[in-house]
Amino acid sequence: MKPFLLAGLLCMTLAGFVQADDTPTVKSDSVWLSESRASIKAKKYDVAVKQLQAANETSSADWNNLMGFSLRKKQPPDLAGAEKFYQAALQIDPKHRGALEYYGELKLMNRDLPGAEALLARLDKACKFGCEEYTDLKQAVQKYKSQK
Repeated sequence: MKPFLLAGLLCMTLAGFVQADDTPTVKSDSVWLSESRASIKAKKYDVAVKQLQAANETSSADWNNLMGFSLRKKQPPDLAGAEKFYQAALQIDPKHRGALEYYGELKLMNRDLPGAEALLARLDKACKFGCEEYTDLKQAVQKYKSQK
């Protein structure tokens, strides 16, 4: 019985289930990311824009995506600015699911159905087994088509 227990413990250790210390293995979000997401969740888009501007993480696809989202959702919306940031996010990470979804929604706001459908096709490839972003954009495209 002892050899089996030792072998099991060794396997768990090698697989990373047992750690020598209590250090968490999950990487936490940066402060700007957590704060701006909280502002967005609270629908405080102007606050999110200011937080993102202060962070100025222009080389981050997440930063560009959140900036685009905040600009698109704030009142009045800045659709041209939002598009610029979605494009930048997709330059950094062409498979960024959030940017693909939100840019597709922006395309629909601008009455560009072919552009939205092209982003939906890219999202389909990025989500091999389906994902929430694909489902959401697909529903938005279907809703847009039904209103025509």
